[in-house]
Amino acid sequence: MCEYTIYVTYKGKQYQTNVLADKNKSQEEIYRIGKEQVLRQWAINY
Repeated sequence: MCEYTIYVTYKGKQYQTNVLADKNKSQEEIYRIGKEQVLRQWAINY
């Protein structure tokens, strides 16, 4: 497992999130996981 720091743009703002994923995951998969994390966190609060 590796920790990746991902920057995701959501509603005009940029958010930083950390993703734990296997080394063999693609960049697209890691970004998707990070984006889902940001959406889950901020969609509930707004």
